[in-house]
Amino acid sequence: MDDDDDLALDPHFAERFERDPRRPACQLYLISPLEVGGGFPDRLAEALDGGPVAAFQFRVKGLDQHEAARLAEPLQRICADREVAFIVNDDMALAKRIGADGVHLGQGDGDPREARALLGPGAQIGVTAHDSRHLAMEAGEAGADYVAFGAFFPSATKETRHRPDPSILSWWTTLFELPCVAIGGITPENGGVLVKAGADFLAVSGAVWSATDPAAAVAAFQDVLASRAA
Repeated sequence: MDDDDDLALDPHFAERFERDPRRPACQLYLISPLEVGGGFPDRLAEALDGGPVAAFQFRVKGLDQHEAARLAEPLQRICADREVAFIVNDDMALAKRIGADGVHLGQGDGDPREARALLGPGAQIGVTAHDSRHLAMEAGEAGADYVAFGAFFPSATKETRHRPDPSILSWWTTLFELPCVAIGGITPENGGVLVKAGADFLAVSGAVWSATDPAAAVAAFQDVLASRAA
């Protein structure tokens, strides 16, 4: 951990934070479940029709690239039809192969500079920063288009080891124009505090895909995304 991260942020910073009105409102960033075959394309279409979604992240594990590309194709088409950015998790080579809108890189998944060289200047490149201000600044310096902090809450989607305070969102948004994404166990019930703290995007997965009605689940986030004005 860098020395900057050893200096604790004031946890009340988030409570005092006031978002710059010139900054775009917080938006929804939907992350896929690991199982995206079968009837999932229909569920994705339903979810995206439930309310505005800025981006969809295709996140699968343990598949060869051919199979991953096959599964991605109908989902990518559904997103394109609704002008939702299609982001591939971890795999910049897959993103290049299918012509995705971008790639999200975890720590250890590659350098944003390498992704930029492969995918071109128009690609959206995101980087996981966990709870580290230092990693986030490094990502920004390397040319990332957004940084992701979390997990803010316990998540059933993946094992988490980092638990930042919402004040990291306020700190980032105060100092940098680069968008920040909040991730980890976010629901309509707990997401408001992250929006008010300065998140530019709420990344959600389980709250939508575990719901009986994914369209209603997406719709339930709309009041939360507007909560910065509350």
